[in-house]
Amino acid sequence: MALPASRFVSALRIAGRRYPALKVGAACRSGFRCEQARGFATSPRWQIRTKEMNEDNLKDLKVNQGRLMEDLHYTCQWGTGERWGDAPSETGMSRLALSDADKSARDWFVSTTEALGCKVTVDAMGNIFAVRPGLRNDKPPTFVGSHLDTQPTGGRYDGILGVTAGVEMLRVLADNWTETEYPVGVVNWTNEEGARFPKSMISSGVWAGDVPVETAHNLREVHPGTATMAEELKRIGYLGTTPASHEANPMAAHFELHIEQGPLLEMSNKKIGVVTGVQAYKWFTVNVKGRDSHTGTTDLKSRADALLTASKMILHSHRLATANCALASTGILNLKPGSTNTVPGSVTFSLDIRSPKDSTVAKMKELILQDFPKIAAGEDVLDSNLGCTGGLPLEVEIVEDFNSPATTFHTDCITSVRQSAHHILGPNSHNLIMEMTSGAGHDSVYASKHCPTSMIFVPCREGVSHNPREFCKEEDCALGAQVLLQSVVRFDRMRDERRVSWKQEPYTL
Repeated sequence: MALPASRFVSALRIAGRRYPALKVGAACRSGFRCEQARGFATSPRWQIRTKEMNEDNLKDLKVNQGRLMEDLHYTCQWGTGERWGDAPSETGMSRLALSDADKSARDWFVSTTEALGCKVTVDAMGNIFAVRPGLRNDKPPTFVGSHLDTQPTGGRYDGILGVTAGVEMLRVLADNWTETEYPVGVVNWTNEEGARFPKSMISSGVWAGDVPVETAHNLREVHPGTATMAEELKRIGYLGTTPASHEANPMAAHFELHIEQGPLLEMSNKKIGVVTGVQAYKWFTVNVKGRDSHTGTTDLKSRADALLTASKMILHSHRLATANCALASTGILNLKPGSTNTVPGSVTFSLDIRSPKDSTVAKMKELILQDFPKIAAGEDVLDSNLGCTGGLPLEVEIVEDFNSPATTFHTDCITSVRQSAHHILGPNSHNLIMEMTSGAGHDSVYASKHCPTSMIFVPCREGVSHNPREFCKEEDCALGAQVLLQSVVRFDRMRDERRVSWKQEPYTL
């Protein structure tokens, strides 16, 4: 990587605050070409270490907004989705995990981080770890992480911003010749969305030891349902040989930048969300079995209408959620035989229930297991007073597919994010920052099981996400990336300070 002379001079000026005797001319006469790439931990002493940086030095580590957005939009050429505006970037994304488009985005990530001096490792789930060396490489890296896969009708910020902001972090550290005390890295997690292979965050789940790798490898795609994860990982060349585990790829910490995916920041005129945890949720698959019959010759009392029964169950789940301060959603519904003049005899639908409290999600599950069989049997649990809606009893099977308990993030990471946000936003920062719980699940949930973790949220327009019109202002993207960068640097300094004061390394994962 060639470093432009203008950036070289800027880097020397920053370093010169620590080393005032250093002159640009003297540096170039030393035989180190101005356009030469830095060699981590071996370059001349005009580099500055994070442990030597004061608050003014931190301000000099600035994200390049134009470059960040160029990277983000450049990667969106792979898997471009529905157009919603006239500008070149006003399209959604449809980059399903392990598709050809995902492979192209992965290839960009690998080549870009390698060019920035990173060692890249791909594990058995296709998770990609790009690590920039520090001064002490005998300890785990501090990671920035997110994902490059999207929903079928998603946008270009969910996940993608977090990965490209990590790449921008690497660029800024290189531009400013900044030595971290410990290695830092960026990870692209596989199939975070769970859109193609229906278990969200499954690859970070394997890394955490919560999901067996065999289970993940054998998971089949939703549509058309023929390919497994292992087959597609092998097909696109990302079935790594390194075990997918926190032992094989340990982390000292995990930070994640993400759009909020909700309206709270925008409604409150806040700029940064300091995320302290993630709410609990469970996913279910509900199978309703009735009987196919002719719509014209079968009267209502003689029908076993699986779709009508499933509809009652879905409505009931929303009433339960309202009564218990929870959330309930159905995003997938399939019926058979799928003919206009045939009463559906079989329906399968998904059910997603969420709450900040594990106890509320557990209560919702208990009520669903209690009430859905009653609805299938014909009892009017809804008290709907719909008149002549009787019919034959049906069968229902409820399968719990996924469980994510409520997560509380680590104080050290939250403190790094909070301090960075206040430092960057200045005197009025208290009016611009909100501490919040994430409503959506993220790979940070599994990362938090084995290392200190936190997240940074930035506002998205109208809180819209998982939608082609998903949008985040450029200045908000850059601000979030700036907080992310400074959080990593602060955490790196914290690790070193604790090592010195405690005479031992506190993060031994």
